Amino acid sequence: MAGNSIGHTFKLTTFGESHGEAIGGILDGAPSNFKLDLEAVQLELDRRKPGQSDIVTQRKESDTVRFLSGIFEGKTTGSPIGFVIENENQKSKDYSHIKDVYRPSHADLTYDKKYGHRDYRGGGRSSARETASRVVAGAIAKQFLQHLGVTINAFVSQVGTIKLAGDLTKIALPKQENDVRCPDSKVAQEMIAYIKAIRKEGDTVGGVVFARITGAPMGLGAPVFDKLHADLGKAMLSINAVKGFEYGSGFSGVEMKGSQHNDIIQPDGTTLTNNSGGIQGGISNGEPIYFRVAFKPVATIMQDQDSVNSKMEKVNVEGKGRHDPCVVPRAVPIVEAMAALTIFDHYLRNKMTQI
Repeated sequence: MAGNSIGHTFKLTTFGESHGEAIGGILDGAPSNFKLDLEAVQLELDRRKPGQSDIVTQRKESDTVRFLSGIFEGKTTGSPIGFVIENENQKSKDYSHIKDVYRPSHADLTYDKKYGHRDYRGGGRSSARETASRVVAGAIAKQFLQHLGVTINAFVSQVGTIKLAGDLTKIALPKQENDVRCPDSKVAQEMIAYIKAIRKEGDTVGGVVFARITGAPMGLGAPVFDKLHADLGKAMLSINAVKGFEYGSGFSGVEMKGSQHNDIIQPDGTTLTNNSGGIQGGISNGEPIYFRVAFKPVATIMQDQDSVNSKMEKVNVEGKGRHDPCVVPRAVPIVEAMAALTIFDHYLRNKMTQI
């Protein structure tokens, strides 16, 4: 199965299925002799793991990462970093009812038609459980970036129709995250109450994650097909349930005139405004990079739905299992991880452009 790797110089390949023995990854291209904080890596995984609050899936996984290679005496060796995360709470029987049935808006039908065989246990390879491996690699990338003065932060800016107001680029993040990971405590409580109500209905709801990257140097990204925003878009759109990506002014920019939208350059190289979202011509300009990622409602709902089976006969799909009523709270560290992987990969690639 192709399509399991991302990155050029800093490259991650992931493996494993939702209810297999384990998931994991191989991270190649990490610079050597760098001291890693492995506890910080685990903390990032804890932000993503299931069962952390009553508004996420109640699947119980410790999501403890075990490193197999590439790290010796706490430092990177320059060789590939291999790691695994055991699947401790497998309940394959929860999915026996869909063995020969295709769930609406899932990858069941497309995987079966493409490969002629599929792992129906929680979606197998198409499950969002795979993203835990991305968080491990992204946490490592974050540490390299922090050493370079680059920080990446994301938060939930919308759940359903409940939105954060104001300029999101200027919102200060609190030291302590709440369950929904929205920086405004009042709006967060509204979001949490709404998600709980949706869950009681046996339904799901979508949302938006806003991300901000500060300290990225000028010059990251390359023409014509490796533009920084294009690679960020690919990274975000590769996350399960993502239906949209926009950076800078995004779609709202179509309502502006060029005279309003242009970012005037100052003598020190900064710009008066940042409608470009820190990227111009596909290359970072030194300003903060910001973008939004839209997540659809989770496809698995606790309601019966009409569908078809492997013989393309009409059937009724029973809604059951352990699933998120809203994915965005757990998606925040995934968005940060994918941004970190992309930015650090471009940083390493950019070092090769000049002598």
